[in-house]
Amino acid sequence: MRAIVGLWRWRGNPLCRRSDRREAWLALGAMILVVAVAPFAGWLGASAAHSALLDSVRTQNQARQQVWATTESVQNRAPLDSDPESAAHQPDRQHVVAHWAGPDGSSHKDTVTTREHVQPGERFRLWTDAGGMPANRPMSARTASSYAALAGLAAGTGAAGLMEAGRRLAMRQLLRRRYALWDAEWARIGPDWGRTGSNS
Repeated sequence: MRAIVGLWRWRGNPLCRRSDRREAWLALGAMILVVAVAPFAGWLGASAAHSALLDSVRTQNQARQQVWATTESVQNRAPLDSDPESAAHQPDRQHVVAHWAGPDGSSHKDTVTTREHVQPGERFRLWTDAGGMPANRPMSARTASSYAALAGLAAGTGAAGLMEAGRRLAMRQLLRRRYALWDAEWARIGPDWGRTGSNS
């Protein structure tokens, strides 16, 4: 932005070099691209993610359903094959041994996790897949929208980052060329530096 302001302020100044103008135009072009392309990339990413997530929501709702499970015993400790970190972050969950009938009528028995605090003999609702095995609650449309918004934000930020990286690479090339011109100019006049009338 400073390069653009500087170009406008010094546009008629004979000390404004061609490299300065190129730098300012590069900054202006990058800013226009970020303002125009990054939001569009974010919208495309959010739309694509939202469509995919809604398909996943429909698939999960079709494949999973709730059944009634009966508690046989309550475990005070999490099962050995469970993740201890996730169990520590879920103090409101209870591990129980329960049996239930799957959607096809088959009988199942396993250690499951429930948010309800139940006692042996009590019933609770359990999500299962088409085979009757325990499954997570299907994703809601609201959760899908939140994830899609995050995906759009990531896409927009990534696009802006790529364009900024491109601008920096182009600026590096401009600076290298500027330094090369300075070196060539210094090599031309350096030996005569300080000699009165030596370059006349």
